[in-house]
Amino acid sequence: MDSTRIVSLAPSATATLVALGVADRIVGITSHSDLDCPTVGGWLNPDYEAIAELSPDLICTSDGLQSEIHTELTDRGYTTYHHEPSRLAAVVEGFESLAAAAGVPEAGRTLRTEAENRLAAVEKRVERRLDGGASRPTVYCEEWSNPPMAAGNWVPDAVEAAGGRYPFVAPGDRSTETDRETVEQADPDHAVLHICGTGSQVSADRIHDREWAIDPVVHVFDDSLLNQPSPHLITGIEQLSELLYP
Repeated sequence: MDSTRIVSLAPSATATLVALGVADRIVGITSHSDLDCPTVGGWLNPDYEAIAELSPDLICTSDGLQSEIHTELTDRGYTTYHHEPSRLAAVVEGFESLAAAAGVPEAGRTLRTEAENRLAAVEKRVERRLDGGASRPTVYCEEWSNPPMAAGNWVPDAVEAAGGRYPFVAPGDRSTETDRETVEQADPDHAVLHICGTGSQVSADRIHDREWAIDPVVHVFDDSLLNQPSPHLITGIEQLSELLYP
């Protein structure tokens, strides 16, 4: 059995490591991850002393918001894996690169292939519906509500992959604050609430209660299904596509 000890400071890395079959090698996580494992602080404020006590062979971080943490860990002499994907393709590629860092490259190739096959199946399903006369619905995705933030990064790619139109943020750009006029002009057919840190504990009424002049079908997603660059994102795309083309 491999004795690699991994501390994962990013929920996306934790979820990917679990999908790679190496959950038993994870010895520490942040309080934002759902795993029966010792915690070493929060996503943006890890406890470096607690990390040191775990003697990790590999520490995983993700996103630009953790870049300074990654630098600090590197300066302290740790072996680290840091991933900052901004597009869907980079998310999927990251499954393979994280697996290589964790010492299970074959599992990474398998997980990447499975993800690509699932996305291809969604694409074929969407193409059949479009060929049958359906049109791409406009989708508004909100990852924060005060102020309203239209989701960016890989979410525009995810909406496109699911068969929707997403005129709010360009693919790869960071999430951005939006306003009533912008959303009303786009007139979305669907609105997806995937508010950071809330799971799925959000009321769809927060869209309707704003009294914006829009009437979308509102869906509440567990935030991990769209906010997390892990295999959960592939599940989110599948679920979104089924909602757009029931």
